Amino acid sequence: LEDGKAAAGPVAAAGPVAAEEDGSSNMDSDWSGAPSFPGSEVSEEWVPVDEGVKLRVITWKPTSSKSASTVVFVAGWGSLFEGWRPLISEWSSERTIVYIETREKKSSEISKKISESDFSVDKLSSDLVAVLRFYELESTQIDWYSSSLGSTILIDSFNCGRLSGRSSILLAPNSEFKFPFWAKALIVLPLPRFMYPIIVRLTVWAVERKVKEEGQRIRYRRALLSQDLQKMHLSARSLMKYSLPDNLDGISFPCAVMTASSDKLHGMDRAMDIIDRIPNCKFIEVPSNQYAHEADVIKEIHHFQLLE
Repeated sequence: LEDGKAAAGPVAAAGPVAAEEDGSSNMDSDWSGAPSFPGSEVSEEWVPVDEGVKLRVITWKPTSSKSASTVVFVAGWGSLFEGWRPLISEWSSERTIVYIETREKKSSEISKKISESDFSVDKLSSDLVAVLRFYELESTQIDWYSSSLGSTILIDSFNCGRLSGRSSILLAPNSEFKFPFWAKALIVLPLPRFMYPIIVRLTVWAVERKVKEEGQRIRYRRALLSQDLQKMHLSARSLMKYSLPDNLDGISFPCAVMTASSDKLHGMDRAMDIIDRIPNCKFIEVPSNQYAHEADVIKEIHHFQLLE
């Protein structure tokens, strides 16, 4: 969802999505409920991170095995937990996992009037610090796992010294958020709410043309139809002005960028550029973006974290 460099086209071309819009965009069940898996105990909380802002955080703790260091999980822009279910359902039996949904997602509880500045990378980074403080977690002891926007937030936070880690796997990070011309026009305009369904149809159509992996396409379609569009609109306004610093020498602990050559939305070239900028960064190539959401990727994670 993060790249935005999808092909453009007329609203009419997105017509088939229209029938789903009314029934699918209000998927509240996607944004609440603590998924329970064998071998772990689960809890769900809305954690206060800022004035008038609470984030949904789900925690799994293994019931039998002695857990290694805690995994803190930060998913991508608007990402639904369901996309990560195959990985976490297996991983949660052996590791304590703290899954954080960032504030642009529908699950966040915001009781104040919101603006573009409420969704800056700096705000998202501060939220993560607040969650760690709430759970009394020391960032230097954490194994991070993140995707897309989540990876970008962490790189920024690591570089400026706001956060650290024992290790970090950064799936498909973005150095900047580029949108096609038609999307930029829609993002900067103060759009009335009746325009939101049109924007959703356009975006689904554009992303489905750009994304080649079937599993990735299905995840993004469901996520797009499940968003709070006011939050996402303001978030996009903020992100389109952001780019990672050129110098990432402030990162001083083991990091790896994970990506797939088949992931056309995020792009291998951009991932390799970030690898070159982070000191001693490793490269983990996976068969597909979907693979990084499934239990099979645990062996690559263990290998990088030297747990096997």
